[in-house]
Amino acid sequence: MKEIVRKYISKAHLFGFDAHKFKRSIKGLSFYKKDLKELIKQKGDDTLFPFGEKKQILDEREESSGNMTGHYFHQDLYVARRLFKANPRKHLDIGSRTDGFVAHVASYREIEVMDIRPQTIDIVNISFRQADLMILPEDLVGKYDSISSLHVIEHFGLGRYGDPIDYNGHLKAFKNVTTLLEDGGTFYFATPIGRQRIEFNAHRIFSVEYLLSIFKQDYEVKQFSFVNDEGNFFEDAKLDEKSINESYNFNYGCGIFELRKK
Repeated sequence: MKEIVRKYISKAHLFGFDAHKFKRSIKGLSFYKKDLKELIKQKGDDTLFPFGEKKQILDEREESSGNMTGHYFHQDLYVARRLFKANPRKHLDIGSRTDGFVAHVASYREIEVMDIRPQTIDIVNISFRQADLMILPEDLVGKYDSISSLHVIEHFGLGRYGDPIDYNGHLKAFKNVTTLLEDGGTFYFATPIGRQRIEFNAHRIFSVEYLLSIFKQDYEVKQFSFVNDEGNFFEDAKLDEKSINESYNFNYGCGIFELRKK
């Protein structure tokens, strides 16, 4: 029964209905009425702050101060920290979150951003280029000593962002990243890890063994970290044989690889 409920909640969320937010809002409505009544009483005849339009924010009363867990929070902060320490000559990011990783980096250095989706807003330290990385941008070959792509390449070729359907889209993207990166350069790469599969049209989940097989021709792994199924971060983790074969027994973890091009 619980599985059926979860399924319907998930389906409803696709069309903008958040059952958890609805539940919090119903609970928050009684507090809203009580608090408004108290504020009107305290205001009395004072005219310094007249009431304007009422904004019913009902679902935030019991939320935490912010989300400090999960794939995106940890990968964005960690890789931005690694990039600050490395201080590369020229860094390109491919498709990572602009309101997360890219913003972190732009606070202290210039960063070039490439994404299949358009972007019309100009921000200091961020230069943008719209492109589909399944097609090699010839003018950028060997231009960068540092590239990042965080939670992105698993989407290539699945149509989620308007990209053409391509079963091998992730391989084409990875090959093109390698071509843009100079020898000895660093590629910061984060992606879902666990039992290998496609969850169409959201993303692929890769086994660690499969990823290492892709890396071995062109890269050496300088450092590996991960976020587990519970959203907790583990820095500089060991890539031992058992963990590689089992993908750390993750269902939907996040592997964060710092790779050096040979």
